[in-house]
Amino acid sequence: MANRIGGVKKPKVSSSTTLDFPIVPRFHGVHVHRRCSFSRNSPSNRKPKLRIVSKKWKLNDIDTNAVQERFSRWVSKSQKYLTEVTSPLIKKSLSVKVDPLDVEDEHDFQALEELLTVEQTVQSDTPKGFLSFDAIISIEQFSRMNGLTGKKMQDIFETLVPPTSSTNARYLVEYCCFRFLSRDSSEFHPSLKEPAFQRLIFITMLAWESPYGKERYARNDVSVKPYFQGRFVGEEAFVRIAPAISGLADKATVHNLFKALATANDKKGISLETLLAYIQELVKIHEGRKSYLTTEFPQMSSERLLCMASNRKGPVLKWENNVAWPGKLTLTDKALYFQPVDLKRTKGILRLDLAGDKSSAEKAKVGPLGVSLFDSAVNVSSGPGLATWVLEFVDLGGELRRDVWHAIISEVIALHTFLREFGPEENDKSLNHVFGAKKGKEKAIASASNCIARLQALQYMRSLPDDPIKLAQFSFLQQVAYGDIVSQTLAVNFWGGPLVTKIANPVYNRGKVARTSGESYESFDNASDLDGSVYLKRWMRSPSWGSNTSINFWTKSSLKKGLVLSKNLAVADLTLVERAAETCRQKYKVVEKTQATIDAATIKGIPSNIDLCKELILPLTIAATKFEKLRRWEEPYMTVSFLAFASTIILRNLLQYVLPVSLMFLATGMLTLKGLRRQGRLGRLFGMVTIRDQPSSNTIQKIIAVKDAMQNLESLLQNMNVVLLKLRTIVLSGHPQVTTEVALVLLSCATVLVIVPFKYILACVLFDQFTQELEFRKGMVKKFKAFLRERWEMVPAAPVLVLPFENEESTTPATQGKQSIQKSNLKP
Repeated sequence: MANRIGGVKKPKVSSSTTLDFPIVPRFHGVHVHRRCSFSRNSPSNRKPKLRIVSKKWKLNDIDTNAVQERFSRWVSKSQKYLTEVTSPLIKKSLSVKVDPLDVEDEHDFQALEELLTVEQTVQSDTPKGFLSFDAIISIEQFSRMNGLTGKKMQDIFETLVPPTSSTNARYLVEYCCFRFLSRDSSEFHPSLKEPAFQRLIFITMLAWESPYGKERYARNDVSVKPYFQGRFVGEEAFVRIAPAISGLADKATVHNLFKALATANDKKGISLETLLAYIQELVKIHEGRKSYLTTEFPQMSSERLLCMASNRKGPVLKWENNVAWPGKLTLTDKALYFQPVDLKRTKGILRLDLAGDKSSAEKAKVGPLGVSLFDSAVNVSSGPGLATWVLEFVDLGGELRRDVWHAIISEVIALHTFLREFGPEENDKSLNHVFGAKKGKEKAIASASNCIARLQALQYMRSLPDDPIKLAQFSFLQQVAYGDIVSQTLAVNFWGGPLVTKIANPVYNRGKVARTSGESYESFDNASDLDGSVYLKRWMRSPSWGSNTSINFWTKSSLKKGLVLSKNLAVADLTLVERAAETCRQKYKVVEKTQATIDAATIKGIPSNIDLCKELILPLTIAATKFEKLRRWEEPYMTVSFLAFASTIILRNLLQYVLPVSLMFLATGMLTLKGLRRQGRLGRLFGMVTIRDQPSSNTIQKIIAVKDAMQNLESLLQNMNVVLLKLRTIVLSGHPQVTTEVALVLLSCATVLVIVPFKYILACVLFDQFTQELEFRKGMVKKFKAFLRERWEMVPAAPVLVLPFENEESTTPATQGKQSIQKSNLKP
């Protein structure tokens, strides 16, 4: 914060800047105060002073125009200082005003005021319009944080990028912001702790979203009043800027993070208050992790502590043999630690490994005496036959706490799955050939750690999505389509780097990287990022690298449209992770839309679902009804015509064309309906299924209806089981006489099928079905059906053995030998 001297603020000058004279900030001639600088290296009380030129000063080397311009600017600024001293009231009326309603307290007011204190040097006039106020603030502030002026940054930008992109103000905002962010490679950007930088992020997102203004701000226009109340950041701007800041968001789940934060504003966007609250919670979580003490857990000396759950925030219960033990739960990057509450201190600290390939975490229900009563637990296992914990996260407000911990534990398990599939082995000697590859595992763990921190921050804000796993990067990528390709790009980002030694091993040095030559995936061994980082072939242990989708992606990934600042930052272009994440998002949106239609079509209630099923199979019902009318000769002319047509197809050997012609008619009908729908001739309601709601009923009526439905279902299952048991008796010779008769019938049918051509048999079957209802055959058919029914009723069902209930935990070998077997036969 700048100090006041005689009523005048003494501006703070960054050590990295090259300005020779004191800075008097202004915006188009309107004086404002520069209260702070974002450079952490410059002291707050440093006095601005003239630079001393070297003794070897040649007059011929001096640019007279530059000196004259500098001197004029210095004189002008000195006059403004005097004006501030003599006329403080006038200065106050001409300053850029900030609405106090836009900030919460005086500290926020000062932070926002110092952010808007800037001298405009960038040219507002662009070929596509005038720069907006937000764009000017963002460009100038980030330029000074980079040690340059806005005009200098603009000139450098126009020199580096192609001419087609140099006139786009949005790309200029990206360049100024990304160039500053590229200077820091920490896992959580340290500038996020500064209130002014937090607000600058919001302004930058607004500037990226609307880089142009409706009109140019006049130099003497005192009506310029920046406001942020009621302004919201859109999804595209948040997705573009937020992942570029370390720790704020990741590229794979940033869309889900935006939706979670936008729920606080009725999904209009992200407001300044919401963004500040989110960043402040993140800062608290990262600062709180530094205060965790590992002296209580000596086992965690080589592990990274992620989060803790204790009784102060809510009890954590570990269920074992129907007994709940409260305790302290700690999660690291490798395991879970549980310290039960024990006054006598006889119980030690328990550890559950999460790094195994069979580890899993599932939601569960717990309760006393084995009753599944409370839906607030997580079942965590190290694998089949290994230790399994049932942890209950008590939350009186609902299932929010349990869902968050389930997502957190699942993220740690998914992290180790990612390391096994996409990362090199820890003892791989090839890690020495790629610069920075040894830190790839640490980068992956840091990425998962940031995901967990974001989940905790949203939990405190009560802004979580319906499924918190959508914000857990590695867990989310395991569940969505195209997630393997995003994981591949993350692996290249984590372990990729420049080659430091010439590799002579032919196993993974048989060819150059195909992205530079356009060859196919099979013709090269290494994958490469936009900045030239190399990911070796021998590290590709996942089978997904050989899929066609992966080959197509990496073949086309060499296209560069903009300026690449680093593997994580690209101006006017997308990094490889962003490209894969965008494709994954598009595929996921299709899945979400499909699921939304399924959820809308899913109705509750057995009667309603029965009515819906009847409505859906109505075409088949109508076809069956028509066929039955033909078979009963209700319309003789139609029946005769159908028999003649069917007999012609059968006897002329045209059956092989029935299915292809039917499919052709079906496809033609579908395309015809598509064309009519596109023309709007079918109406909006065409294809919609309509059913009537069931009459209202009370609880007793609903219980009776459910009971009747269950009885009908039980009766249906019993009849079906009787049929299956009788067939079992026939096949397994449970009744020898019946088995002999059925076997002789099957042999006779086989003989007829061998001797008589199939078309004649099919014609006989067709005429048999259409003559059963005629008078000369009706009596014969009834007698034959009665004979079959009589023989079927005489077939006994196979015996069924019903064993008594057996409890695996309480049953001993002695009691197992004394168990009785109850025999019962199901009767028709």
